[in-house]
Amino acid sequence: MLILDVTEVKGESQELNEVKEKHQEKSSSSSDTEKNVSQKRADAKGSFSCSQCGKRFTRKGHLEVHMVIHTGERPYTCPQCAKSFTCKGSLKDHFRIHTGERPFTCPQCEKSFTNSGGLKRHVRIHTGERPFTCRQCAKSFPSSGELKRHIRIHSHTGAKPFVCPQCGKRFIHRGHLNDHLRIHTGEKPYTCTHCGKCFTHQAKTLKRRTRMHPDENPFTCPQCGKSFLHKGHLNDHLRVHTGEKPFTCPHCGRSFSHKAYFHVHLRIHTGEKPFVCPQCGKRFIHRGHLNDHLRIHTGEKPYTCTHCGKCFTHQASLSWHMRTHPEETLKRRTRIFSQQMALRALEIAEFCLLPVPYTSTT
Repeated sequence: MLILDVTEVKGESQELNEVKEKHQEKSSSSSDTEKNVSQKRADAKGSFSCSQCGKRFTRKGHLEVHMVIHTGERPYTCPQCAKSFTCKGSLKDHFRIHTGERPFTCPQCEKSFTNSGGLKRHVRIHTGERPFTCRQCAKSFPSSGELKRHIRIHSHTGAKPFVCPQCGKRFIHRGHLNDHLRIHTGEKPYTCTHCGKCFTHQAKTLKRRTRMHPDENPFTCPQCGKSFLHKGHLNDHLRVHTGEKPFTCPHCGRSFSHKAYFHVHLRIHTGEKPFVCPQCGKRFIHRGHLNDHLRIHTGEKPYTCTHCGKCFTHQASLSWHMRTHPEETLKRRTRIFSQQMALRALEIAEFCLLPVPYTSTT
């Protein structure tokens, strides 16, 4: 079975999001002049209206493509994995996952994609373009999918519309629910091609291949020798050595090496807190902060003192507690003293290596 790129494998709603995004992009990028021309064409040729939502199209074919959003029809099926699609072009793009073909390459960083839509969304990382805007808070996003996920923050349902029929657990994304359902079914569809071990999640399969079978990763870092399955991952890693930080905050000027870190930082300025506690409704900027908070409700205390066995909810609380033990305090002081002595020895060594100034005796 072929190992798929985790960044390429999308949820079931990805294709419909792309169809919607194409329509939204056309409407948002058109000028008033273009709109007038389109209206004249519609008047001349006759317009085609969607009976479900009233959206109008100048061509019948465009209306038919749009209608699959409402009907859910998927007549085109992949012969390799049986996944179905709404249009032939989407099937063609999907099939490249199996063949490994990535014909669309970013001119800036050379990262490649299986379809033009993926490249277009990626290029916005470099251009900073964010054409999709939230009507409630005016925050903008580079893709319609990100806007859709953001809008759930404003909903009154806790932004978790997908419910597990087995245990009632709720999820923000349908893909997360699908992953969770495998806990109940025991399904492990992702297999490592090198050792045969099976996994429930695509990310775990890719992680195992990267860590356990590094010889099969074709892209190697010239600095440290670490290897990667995809060139884009190597490019991200290289910033560790170069110090490059291409993602800059427009509010405070702070720069970041990775897009994910940049987006998390932006929440400090926007006040966005997308992670909601299902118990008390408290919101958090980071998922990790929510996980820590949830232990207040569950009573879980995973951090245990090795000296007295006392348990704590947070790692920081354990660290402070450890200082109450004399032996731990002694270890800490010894470690600090050793570091100070090492620094002093380095200063002396540097001083001894300084050139001796020449003094004339005549």
